[in-house]
Amino acid sequence: MKKYDVVIIGSGSGMFIAYEAVFRGLSTALIDKGPLGGTCPNLGCIPSKLLMFPADRIVEIAEASRLGIDAHVSHIDFLGIMERMRRSVEDAQSSLRASFTALRGLDFYEGTGRFVGQYEMEVGETRIAGEKFFIATGSRPSIPSIPGLETIDFLTTETLLELTTRPRSMAIIGGGYIGVEYAHFFAAMGTSVTLIEAAERLLPGEEPEVAALLKHALRKRMQVLTDIEIEQISHSLRDIRLLVRERRSGARFAVTADTVMLATGRSSTTDLLEIEKSGVRTDAHGFVEVNDYMETSMPGVYAVGDVNGRYMFRHIANIEATVAAQNAFGGKRKAMDYTAAPHAVYSYPQIAAVGLTSDEAHKQHDILIGRARYMDTATGEAMMETDGFAKAIVEKGSRRILGFHVIGPHAPSIVQEVVNAMTSGGHIAEIERALHIHPALPELVQAAFRNLVAE
Repeated sequence: MKKYDVVIIGSGSGMFIAYEAVFRGLSTALIDKGPLGGTCPNLGCIPSKLLMFPADRIVEIAEASRLGIDAHVSHIDFLGIMERMRRSVEDAQSSLRASFTALRGLDFYEGTGRFVGQYEMEVGETRIAGEKFFIATGSRPSIPSIPGLETIDFLTTETLLELTTRPRSMAIIGGGYIGVEYAHFFAAMGTSVTLIEAAERLLPGEEPEVAALLKHALRKRMQVLTDIEIEQISHSLRDIRLLVRERRSGARFAVTADTVMLATGRSSTTDLLEIEKSGVRTDAHGFVEVNDYMETSMPGVYAVGDVNGRYMFRHIANIEATVAAQNAFGGKRKAMDYTAAPHAVYSYPQIAAVGLTSDEAHKQHDILIGRARYMDTATGEAMMETDGFAKAIVEKGSRRILGFHVIGPHAPSIVQEVVNAMTSGGHIAEIERALHIHPALPELVQAAFRNLVAE
């Protein structure tokens, strides 16, 4: 039995806790089955964005004619794009492994950890006990129950990163964040894409008008099917056949493709931990239940990131990790505040948002809503961006910012100003008092707040 002050399971956001624990002189064990660094730098946000960037350039070239530029793409080096992504991931892995070696006071166990009791784990032949545990094991692709799915070799967000040849055609099951991003990427690469979503609209968690514009834009480049049930999957020597049904009309038809990709959400990893032996309580989907201090049902055990099922974004997981560490290692207790937690979707057009949707805000507040188009700004007009827009949601009495939503070029960068304002006070005066460069895209933010009306 090896005993530690701190045991951390997961090297993604868990690394923030590991550094803090070692800095405080606590004996620390880090357990990870790999890949080092967790989902984001290896299988998620970083490799996917390395793919989205060239895809964006391809679509921009295709749309350059509206600016009076006659341009076309003569060749796409699909393998080169994929290899660049993989090299970046491998370099990050090497750098992270070197940092583990250099970090004195940290014992690293590379393998799958399993709870064998309260505050005790096994990794291979080693049994580990700890005073405090931090669970940061992330999530994994969710595999839906579709008749016939087991008969085909489908791709997930993880296995597609291993591709060396471009699929001729692809059916993507799932129209959430991951699905629409990879639909954009593969369509830009020249794959014939069919995007299939069970809900009535893409990105069900976004503003309906944002989701509607995205669907309109994607339909210019691919087939987009919403409100669809997949009844059966079969395959032949030539292709894969999906028998689908429109929920509203009941009409049935077939979708064919040579490749199927699953983008149907994320599942818990706690079964791999045999977490039931730890005393830690999980919800009906297997995610660890935590309070606002990142504490689980067991004293001294914390859970951060995807494993708690709250917000599956790395930037939020990192903050959860710092909150958990502060609460575990002393000092004033701090609660996690998600009020100004932003997210982005790197589709084409890009989407970014922070705070409440208008439907959510209506249930709790008397609100004002402001809208502005990119074309309402000088830079938006120069770009000839006729579709993109921003939507601001404000509490009527206090003029406190409740939410902000953008769809269009550079949306993740544009929304950051609102995130900062919400974090520093949350009043629209934070936006109004600030000088904005003219002409520049952030003027879109000011324009949306100038147009507030009751709805």
